[in-house]
Amino acid sequence: MGADRRIMLLGAGALMLAACSREVKSAETDLDADMAADGETLDLDLSDLEARHGGRLGLAVASGGMNAAWRGDERFVYCSTFKMYLAAATLLRVQAGQERLDRAIPITAADMINHAPTTEPAVGSTLTVEQLMKATVELSDNPAANILIREMGGLDALRAFYRGIGDDSTRVDRLEPEMNRADGDKDTITPIQSVQNISRLLVSPETPLNPTSKALLMRWMTDTPTGQGRIKAGVPAGWTVAHKTGTGGYGPTNDIGLIQPPKEAPMVIAVYFHATRDSTDAQREAVIADATRLALKALGHG
Repeated sequence: MGADRRIMLLGAGALMLAACSREVKSAETDLDADMAADGETLDLDLSDLEARHGGRLGLAVASGGMNAAWRGDERFVYCSTFKMYLAAATLLRVQAGQERLDRAIPITAADMINHAPTTEPAVGSTLTVEQLMKATVELSDNPAANILIREMGGLDALRAFYRGIGDDSTRVDRLEPEMNRADGDKDTITPIQSVQNISRLLVSPETPLNPTSKALLMRWMTDTPTGQGRIKAGVPAGWTVAHKTGTGGYGPTNDIGLIQPPKEAPMVIAVYFHATRDSTDAQREAVIADATRLALKALGHG
C-alpha cells in the first residue's frame, strides 16, 4: 500500500490514534511515534472511489481495538464539522462555571452572515447560550457559531480547547464564513485526529464532559436534519448516527460522528471529501455514504 494509504491504530488505554504506512519511511511522523501496539489493523482502500469521482477522500474509523483509515493523516478543510467541537468547548465552560446555559445574548443585525436559520429571525431579541449551541450543531447556523466563539474569548480560546483535549495539530485560524475557504493548512484537521477527538469526548471513560453535557451534545448530533445522504445513508437500517456535517460551496463535503449499532460498541468515524467543483451535492454525499459502507465492511459489518 502506498504512503498515502494510512492505517490507524487505537490504543485501548489512552485511546490514541496514529497513522502508519505499509511502506517503510525514512522518518516517523508524530502520529507514528504515538502508535499503540495492541490495536487490530484493518485494510481500507478507497482508491476506486477517488478514481471514479475525482477529488480527495479522507476517512478514519475506530471501534474498540479495530481501526482503519484512508489518507488518515492528511489535512482537510473541516468546514462546519468544527461546530461540534465548538459546542463541546462551550459546554466545558459551563461545567467550569465560566458560562451559563440560560444566559441570554442579544442578537443584532451586525452579527448576520450567510446561513442564519435560527439567529436571523432572532435579530432584535436574544437567544440563550443553549439555544445558540443547538442552532450551531443541529442547523449549522453560522452567526451562532461566531457569537459563541466571541463569547468564549475568540479563536485563541477555541484553539486552547483543542490543545486541552490533546489535539496539538488542528488549525484554528478564521471565523465563519472565511474559515471554509481553502488556504494552505488554515482551518484544517486530519481524519485520524478528528476520530481521536470524538473518542476523547464521547467514548472514552475519561471524557472531560459530564453526563449532562454529553447528553446535550449527543442529542443535538442525533436530532440534526442535515446530511441525510452522507454517513446516515451508509449505515444499515436501525442503526443510530450522531453526527455533524460540514460543506464548502466549491466542493468540500464532510461528516463526522458516532455510529451506534444495536447492542454493539459505537464506531467513531470522520469522513472528509474534497470533491471536484463540477460534481453535484448528491454525488458528493453519495461518495461519503459509499465510503462509510466500505469502512463498516472493513470492521466486519456487511
